[in-house]
Amino acid sequence: MTVESKPKISVAMVCLGNICRSPMAEAVFRHTVEQANLQDRFDRIDSFGTAGYHIGENPDPRSQSTLKKHKVPFNHKAQQIRGNHFDQFDYIIGMDENNVRNLKKIQPKGSKAKVMLFGDWNTSGKFNKIVDDPYYGGIDGFEYNFKQVSYFSEEFLNKEL
Repeated sequence: MTVESKPKISVAMVCLGNICRSPMAEAVFRHTVEQANLQDRFDRIDSFGTAGYHIGENPDPRSQSTLKKHKVPFNHKAQQIRGNHFDQFDYIIGMDENNVRNLKKIQPKGSKAKVMLFGDWNTSGKFNKIVDDPYYGGIDGFEYNFKQVSYFSEEFLNKEL
C-alpha cells in the first residue's frame, strides 16, 4: 500500500481539564507532523479534557510559555470530549491512567477509536510513561512534559505510519 492510498489518521490528545498537558501534546504533535512533512497523513489533530472545568479557556500560561520557548505554534480553546468523538478520531490518547480509565468509561461500544496512553510510545523507557499533571507545580513540570510529549510524538510517527 502506498502512502497516498493509506487512509488519513485523526488523533485526539486528552487530559483532565484541557489547559496544560493535552493542548501542549496537541501542539507538539502537530508541529512534529509538520516538521516531518507528514501533514497529508493526518485528517485532524485536536485535544480535549475529560472534565469541562475550563471550556473555552486558553491553555495555561505556563504551557503557552513553554511552547513559545520551543517555537511551537498553538491555537486552542479548552473543550470536553464527548461520546461522538470516539467515531471522529482513530486514536484518543490519554496523558495518564485516570484519563484512559475515564475515556474507556465514556467510549461508546463499537466506536472506532483506539484509546491509549501517550506513554505507550515510550519505546526506550527514556521518560516516565505517565505525563503527570504539572498544574500545581512550577515551570519545570511543564518543561518535562514538553520533552515527554515531543519524544512520544516522534515515536508515534515512527511506529504508526
